[in-house]
Amino acid sequence: MSEFLSVYITASSRDEADKIACMLIEEHLAACANIFPGVLSVYRWQGKIERAEECAIIAKTTSDKFVALQKRVKELHSYECPCIVAWPIVAGSEAFLEWVKKS
Repeated sequence: MSEFLSVYITASSRDEADKIACMLIEEHLAACANIFPGVLSVYRWQGKIERAEECAIIAKTTSDKFVALQKRVKELHSYECPCIVAWPIVAGSEAFLEWVKKS
């Protein structure tokens, strides 16, 4: 696994996304988080196709913090089954990645 991760999370509203992002930063589980409001999600839930406007969050962190980050998001999240997926960061600005590690 890569040392650095981008973690993609969806939230029900901008307020929920802001709450999750701020807690991840405050608790040193992520170095930074970007919030993208107005994401239209189309998905199957309990046998029906649903559409919902959500906010997406992309948090930058290190792989050793992912388990704790995922646990914290689940505690804060309103969804029964929140989207929390991580992608490895395979390359990046050395200065930025060093900052992620220290943050």
